[in-house]
Formats: sequence, structure tokens, C-alpha cells
Amino acid sequence: MKNNLKVERAIKNFTQEDLAKQVGVSRQTINAIELNKYIPSTTLALKIARTFEKKIEDIFFLEETD
Repeated sequence: MKNNLKVERAIKNFTQEDLAKQVGVSRQTINAIELNKYIPSTTLALKIARTFEKKIEDIFFLEETD
């Protein structure tokens, strides 16, 4: 699974820390998600999508190999 979280964050001018506080996780978790080293739970993905006022699939998407 890939994501465009970094792009969405830049559009909203959020730092990783800003987003982390909004969704209740650590900055390191946001960094790991952006680097595709961590797949967020459904709850966290929904919180992130809600923060950006987007659908989950606008931020997180499957690759051909998934």
C-alpha cells in the first residue's frame, strides 16, 4: 500500500508533528507511514482522511503487487 500523505500534508501546510497531534499518534508514526514502513490501522487511516477532508482512497492506495 502506498500513500500521498506527504503531499496532502504539504497542501495543508502541516508538519508531521501537527498531523500527529491532530490524529493522536507520534511524529515518528506519521514519518513511518509516509515512508511506507508502517501501514496504519483502519481507525488511524480514517482519522487522517478526516483531517484532510478526503476519502481514504484519496490518500491511501493499493499497488499492483498488493
